[in-house]
Amino acid sequence: MCLPGLPRSIVSDRDTKFLSHFWRTLWGKVGTKLLFSTTCLPQTDGQTEVVNITLSSLLRAVIKKNIKTWEECLPHVEFAYNRDVHSTTKHSPFEVVYGFNPLTPLNLLPLPNISDFKHKDAHAKVEYVKRLHEQVKAQIAKNNEIYAKQANKNRKKVVLEPGDWVWVHMRKERFPKQRKSKLQPRGDGPFQVIERINNNAYKIDIPSEYGVSSSFNVADLTAFVAGDDFEHLRTNAFQEEGNDENPKIA
Repeated sequence: MCLPGLPRSIVSDRDTKFLSHFWRTLWGKVGTKLLFSTTCLPQTDGQTEVVNITLSSLLRAVIKKNIKTWEECLPHVEFAYNRDVHSTTKHSPFEVVYGFNPLTPLNLLPLPNISDFKHKDAHAKVEYVKRLHEQVKAQIAKNNEIYAKQANKNRKKVVLEPGDWVWVHMRKERFPKQRKSKLQPRGDGPFQVIERINNNAYKIDIPSEYGVSSSFNVADLTAFVAGDDFEHLRTNAFQEEGNDENPKIA
């Protein structure tokens, strides 16, 4: 929803439009923080992923074969999404923000009973919205805890520091030249960690000849241990840790 005001942060990929000086300056002036996904790993923000998938499905259902009309249908899809009750919060996004759901054309006939409108008193309305937000926060926290428990069931936490040495998983979409054949190494290294961006992303001192960004998601890194078999790890390490498309964190 765009009506509540300017966003505190915007999650996007690393498209040239979003990395441009104009875009960064514009949002920097209004105090909005720009959050970029790690190169070739768009799974930075799960909530954004789910919303994009849902909106895409709604658009496909509405426009059908009239692909060029997607922009005209977008406001209707936005309204439907914001009025629908979400499984995590148990409320619609519109209700979470404003405290009530908007009327639809179906609500106009017959006209709604005046008694259906709740909280005429402003103070009561404020208290209602506060309680609603508390319920939503508690519900989101509960669901996040369940999702995190399931997602981290088979994962091991990896914390690296500047100066550490790591192996780098060479994903096919990020290293097309180095992964032309299935028989070529799946990883390379060791390379040194330059900077810890956060718990999920690090800057690696990878040679410029690779022609890729130095930022890597932790899922693509494996700690180097002295005495490791270099050729064995380059060829088989990531295959053993997990499949080539979604390796497990070691």
